[in-house]
Amino acid sequence: MRQSEILGRMPVLSMMAALLLGGHVAVGQTTPVQAAPTPGASAAVVNPEKPQWKPEAAGLTLHMIGNSHIDAVWLWPLAEGDAVVHSTFRSALDRMKEDPELTMTSSSSQFYEWVEASDPAMIAEIRKHVAAGRWNLVGGWWVEPDVNVPSGESLIRQGLYGQRTLQRIFGRRAIVGYNPDSFGHTGNLPQILKLQRLPYYVFMRPNALEKPAITQNLFQWQGIDGTRALTYRIPLFYDDPAAVRNHMERTIDALHGQPERTAMEFFGIGDHGGGPTKENMRSIRQIQTEPGAPKIFYSTPERYFSEVKNKLPSDIQIYQGDLQHHSVGTYTAGSAIKKLNRSTEAMLLTAEKFSAIGSTAWGASYPKEELTKAWQRVLLLQFHDGMSATTLPEHFEAARDAFGRARDVALTATTASLQRLAWQIPATDPASKYLVVFNPHAWPIKKEVEYDLGWDANVAAQVEDENGQPLPFQWVNATTVVTNRRGLLAEVEVPAMGYRQIRVRRAEQATQRPAEAPHATEDSLENTHLRLSFSNDGGVNLYDKDTKREVFAKAASGMRAIVMDDPSDTWSHHVRAYDKEVGVFRRTGIKVLEDGPLRARIRETRSYNASILTIDWILYAGSRMLDTQITLDWHEHLKMLKFSYPVDISNPKATTEIAYGALARTNDGDEDPGQRWIDLTGTSEGRPYGLAVINDAKYGYSVQGNDVRVSIARAAVYAHHEPRVLEPGVDYQWMDQGVQTFQMQLLPHAGSWQDTNVVRTAEELVSTTPVVYQGIHPGTRKGSDSFLSVDAQDVIVEAVKESEDGNDLIVRSYETAGRPTKATIHTAAPAVTWTGDFHAFEIKTLRIDRHTGKVKETDALED
Repeated sequence: MRQSEILGRMPVLSMMAALLLGGHVAVGQTTPVQAAPTPGASAAVVNPEKPQWKPEAAGLTLHMIGNSHIDAVWLWPLAEGDAVVHSTFRSALDRMKEDPELTMTSSSSQFYEWVEASDPAMIAEIRKHVAAGRWNLVGGWWVEPDVNVPSGESLIRQGLYGQRTLQRIFGRRAIVGYNPDSFGHTGNLPQILKLQRLPYYVFMRPNALEKPAITQNLFQWQGIDGTRALTYRIPLFYDDPAAVRNHMERTIDALHGQPERTAMEFFGIGDHGGGPTKENMRSIRQIQTEPGAPKIFYSTPERYFSEVKNKLPSDIQIYQGDLQHHSVGTYTAGSAIKKLNRSTEAMLLTAEKFSAIGSTAWGASYPKEELTKAWQRVLLLQFHDGMSATTLPEHFEAARDAFGRARDVALTATTASLQRLAWQIPATDPASKYLVVFNPHAWPIKKEVEYDLGWDANVAAQVEDENGQPLPFQWVNATTVVTNRRGLLAEVEVPAMGYRQIRVRRAEQATQRPAEAPHATEDSLENTHLRLSFSNDGGVNLYDKDTKREVFAKAASGMRAIVMDDPSDTWSHHVRAYDKEVGVFRRTGIKVLEDGPLRARIRETRSYNASILTIDWILYAGSRMLDTQITLDWHEHLKMLKFSYPVDISNPKATTEIAYGALARTNDGDEDPGQRWIDLTGTSEGRPYGLAVINDAKYGYSVQGNDVRVSIARAAVYAHHEPRVLEPGVDYQWMDQGVQTFQMQLLPHAGSWQDTNVVRTAEELVSTTPVVYQGIHPGTRKGSDSFLSVDAQDVIVEAVKESEDGNDLIVRSYETAGRPTKATIHTAAPAVTWTGDFHAFEIKTLRIDRHTGKVKETDALED
């Protein structure tokens, strides 16, 4: 897991073996405590060290960074991580007393809040060192998170709550972004860092072997929107418990030939905490007396960047793109946690939108403290080892509970706000049923909503909007089996970030089946735009009626569920691609579940060994998208399941969604991280054509030629780390076993992905459409309304919340297609219209004074 990839995590390795292999101290081991030297004086040599230095050391300046990487959760639970933070900080403070020049660097606002809660005196001591410049606050984030899986808004909140906490406790914020241990870094991070006032960034993975395209350890990292962050890649690893000479010599070798001759050298025990050791300090003082040694001194990342920023080499490297690949198995391991992460992020955003708008528009309350605490809990769960699912098994249970608490806060806030609004809308006919459908998006939606109702099956019904206009609907099976409970499926158009009331009433006769209704048979499913067919050999093929072409390649059998060999550890160290196919799920059954008039559904079952895959293929009337609802009962070991979609195009180009943007990918089979969708577009019959695949739970993707693949499940042992070899006959605990559910959508399209509404479609899939049942009561509010909208197709309003200070309205939006545009955002309460220009993938945050209507463009910190 840690930089050497082979040590640090194995208690059986001795300290000497760890040092020889360039790794970390095994958890639980200690080093002999030596008396601290007099500052500036030569200490007695405990272990003989060679004073000879290579010629490359001359002229090299190394800022010595005392630090301790602390995994909040990994092979230990969060509670132990809390204790480790306390002991590490105490140890660092003691070492700083012994040497008045020693400095300490530490990140993660959550850690400081933990210590503040239980040891205010220690925080006061740290505060003095912060003021003196000896304790460097870095990171500016709540924790050191995974930055591939969390959404763009989650990364924004890392800085919002992290920087605010540092300001509250210490009276200052960080200026250096700091995330050494994470397993890759998303391509929009430079812009996000800038919006959090973090112009510098420190990372470690991918290393020089994994990312040889980065040739300089100090470089300008350019994000997808053009923003640059001055970035430093730690050359080797970030901690060493013993004498620093061996590590320093290797650092000198790693920096040889680079134009920048000033670098950072990290020392101190990490992972399970510890910090700078007495042996570290003795060794540093010894090296300072040796001729030919690099110039070294205690320092901080902040001091380093302040020194180098104004004298950068003219040929400093500019690297554009994301920073991958390291531990590609972490994109897919831990299916349940990753699905909870995505859905909880969406629930919190919906709760904030309706609570913030409702507090002005219809008298709802905004539970700021509860929502903030819920977000902070989610941000803690996004700590890199937790979110990547490389922890001990018990953390998975704790994470489910913690996500549950955040979800309960979101659901309670949403329900309270929407119930208050629904009560203001009249519902007066006792013989009718009334529902209010809400839209959390800043554009109008046409949505198929489901709700269980009590309705006599022998009584004809009509569903209509607030103006009495009939709406398409059908009755489906209810989720319960009780007399007269029926599932209502209705298609409703809902105004932008607003609502629409619908009414179910008695009808004189049953609604006639419309001509455009979808239709299902035992071997096909079709509507006016698409036809899905099931061949006798198990193939699944999709035909686009509008363009008159097959979506899947003719030589293939359509969508396949393929099983790949995956003998790697939990992280998938040293893996770039899962390319060895060892099996495929075969069809075992197919049956029609629904046949219109609004929706047709076919259930297909497939199996592989003891694993069972159930796919409900769904077409709605008039839809150009094929929906699937999927249940996987997974019982494999050391295998991966991928869904394969071979697209019938030439010159394919892949694009995946990343945090607040999108990024082009190669089609050479590499495993890549992504958010909610992947698109493959090329040419068919000389014209642009492609397929977008959208999902609500997965983060791993690959493309081989014209074959789009989504990683569905792995089957590793919990926290299995090389070089430990799994032994036959041992009853290991295997990950991701049993049942999981998720949804996927296939969107074939002519033209480019930018013109398909793929981002809006993904938003609508992941964000639940709230439906509120109304009792019978009077009211004064009209039957539909809109409270916030954006007119630009390529601009998404992702967050609407109350400001952390005061009660201004915060509206955050971003450009989704990678091309400049102009957008107008309108809010009804207060009545404000703002128009502005967006550059490609730009994130904008507006702060609206709800009393005066004045609008200010601000950054992610909301100042």
